[in-house]
Amino acid sequence: MQIEHRPEDYPEIACDLLAYPVFEEETGDASLEFLNKTTRGALNAVLSSGEFKPELYSTCKIFKPAGLKARNLLLLGAGKKAQFEPSRLREIAGTALRSARQSAAKTLAFLCRGNHPAGLASRVAVEGALYANYEADIYKTRDKEQRDVATFLLLFERKMAQAEVKDGMRRGIILGDATNFARTLANEPSNILTPSQFAARALEMAERTGLYAKVMEREEMEKLGMNTLLAVSRGSDEPPKLIILQTHKDQAKKRAPLYALVGKGVTFDSGGISIKPSEKMEEMKGDMAGGAAVLGAMVALAQLRPRHPVIGLIPAVENLPSGKATKPGDVVKSYHGKTVEIINTDAEGRLILADAIAYARTMGATNIIDVATLTGACVIALGHVNAGMMGTDQKTIDRLRSNCRITGEGLWQLPLDEAYRKAIRSEIADVKNVGDRTAGAITAGKFLQEFVEDTPWVHLDIAGMDLDNDGHPYCCKGATGFGVRTLVNLLES
Repeated sequence: MQIEHRPEDYPEIACDLLAYPVFEEETGDASLEFLNKTTRGALNAVLSSGEFKPELYSTCKIFKPAGLKARNLLLLGAGKKAQFEPSRLREIAGTALRSARQSAAKTLAFLCRGNHPAGLASRVAVEGALYANYEADIYKTRDKEQRDVATFLLLFERKMAQAEVKDGMRRGIILGDATNFARTLANEPSNILTPSQFAARALEMAERTGLYAKVMEREEMEKLGMNTLLAVSRGSDEPPKLIILQTHKDQAKKRAPLYALVGKGVTFDSGGISIKPSEKMEEMKGDMAGGAAVLGAMVALAQLRPRHPVIGLIPAVENLPSGKATKPGDVVKSYHGKTVEIINTDAEGRLILADAIAYARTMGATNIIDVATLTGACVIALGHVNAGMMGTDQKTIDRLRSNCRITGEGLWQLPLDEAYRKAIRSEIADVKNVGDRTAGAITAGKFLQEFVEDTPWVHLDIAGMDLDNDGHPYCCKGATGFGVRTLVNLLES
């Protein structure tokens, strides 16, 4: 999709569809008088008839409006002006683009409204357009959606600094493409996206964007003693991979901080010997969404060139049952040196993250953020509205939470009191990988904390946020790419 900024006034823009957001408070307000006069009363007609109410995501199309060079006018409900955060602007831009697709419009002009800075507004609007122009029908051979918008024109109500707008658009394109890349990875079936293929795609994107990348193979992991990671992969014929990415080649020579992003990369999770129920097991192809988010974020950061270096680690495995698979009750020694009693083989994500987190510390990480579809307990606690967030780095937690108004990715902090650790005490090893049924998301975090030790750390449990089964007015169903915007917003500054 071609993306352009046009400085002309919106009545002068020739396009298939002109999208104009309207706030709830503006009904009957003088701020809409120019549009009403330009369209010779068409706006007031649809408002007074009740055909259009500017509630959030509502739409109304006016065909061949008088006074505009646009072929059609799309009125967009933008909700309450006081709640029009940058994340809302992104969603409204996406809603406009989905409406354009439904109308088979090839050229969409979107009027960017609100009081956000030019760079931020252009960035989130472009992100929203790219996010909305994505479809998950990767392998359809018929009935495939072929309604991509060819051109997205970004307009403003007032004159904006061209340099700020262009830089915002550039960042929006980078972040929008990176998020869609993560969505594609998570949408891939597990017979296509094996651990080896995951690693191959990471290397391909690294070469394309200037990331420094390498893949650690099973033999090296065995020499290093990464036995919690290897325990998960034992039941599969697919070899495990540890994908390592760096934004700066000699990150150790750069001044602190050195952030490490660690993403869970289970390309299919059957539960292993502790096998899952068959219902919705097909969704477990997306159990690598945390790894996809880390890879997408690293791809974006490689192009945005953050001041400080960032490393990314993605342990990629399949978790399957077989005669070679790890069994409940087995004890393994981690790369960190601690022994782990594996009570439940379906609590596998924390096992692969444990070794990857410990390895990040040996690489010199001063701060660690891990991202994982880790626990069903987090979905029970927070539903599909917020991801769980916990850790020892309160400063970063606060920054992540404050960024939600920009990213649109909800985060909610859960406690990590030391009293929760008793649930994962083992009688025969240093720690066990699950507790009882209570506080499951938190005890999973406590398990990871065993391998972080004193390194400032944040854990994001994105279970429930990685997949959208309902769809929204601004996007299709399927993988969400949750986490890419969150990580990049934090680290690009």
